[in-house]
Amino acid sequence: MRLPIMSGNFLLAPIPETGDYFTVRDIRMAVMGTSGVGKTAMIVRFLTKRFIGDYEANTGNLYSRLVVMEGEQTSLHIQDTPGCIQVEENVSPAAEVLRSVQWAEGFLLVYSVTDYMSYQCIRPLYHQIRKVHSDSKFPVIIVANKGDLLHVRQVPSDAGLQMANELGCSFVEISTSENCQDVCDVFQHLCKEITKLQAANPGEKRRGSIMPRPKSPNMQDLKRRFKQALSPKVKASTVA
Repeated sequence: MRLPIMSGNFLLAPIPETGDYFTVRDIRMAVMGTSGVGKTAMIVRFLTKRFIGDYEANTGNLYSRLVVMEGEQTSLHIQDTPGCIQVEENVSPAAEVLRSVQWAEGFLLVYSVTDYMSYQCIRPLYHQIRKVHSDSKFPVIIVANKGDLLHVRQVPSDAGLQMANELGCSFVEISTSENCQDVCDVFQHLCKEITKLQAANPGEKRRGSIMPRPKSPNMQDLKRRFKQALSPKVKASTVA
């Protein structure tokens, strides 16, 4: 099944700084696939294009952003998994991959249309997800990236669509380098599916406690520069 066109009334927007503390819910997704398929480029393109301002990326390749989603304050977490995926069905995944599968509520399985091996890794990776979440309907979207590189294509579009239909997943072919809107639509659709899952299972809906609101990096920089500009005047008046 192909990914549906996103509705305009499902929006993600940065949280306005209206207070020092706030309560948020969490949305946790993992972007998975072999090395070189464009996972990191997709995440960064989405965060930098869709939102104004900085996002946080820690040493564990976890990208976080505070947003307003359908009127509710939300902490969006995107895990960029390492590209150490095994093709064989009977091979256990690496520890980092397994942790991502256990942690996330929704998944983007990404392959490159220029790399047939990356396409072959999608099916066993999907089965690993279902082994962990066997009793749930955690959303999975198969993403064929680098669709603009027609001259080096190794995986036809209908191959990805056929696999998605067999596995019961949504499917989309994109070009991260040429069409940022398609990238944003993929992430927003997965966010929408995760919120549906949380609504259907309210006991599993993860909510954080009261959290301090981070200040705008731009405002902090302005305050720092303002203090630096004032410091010589303060010293001068003290000496006088």
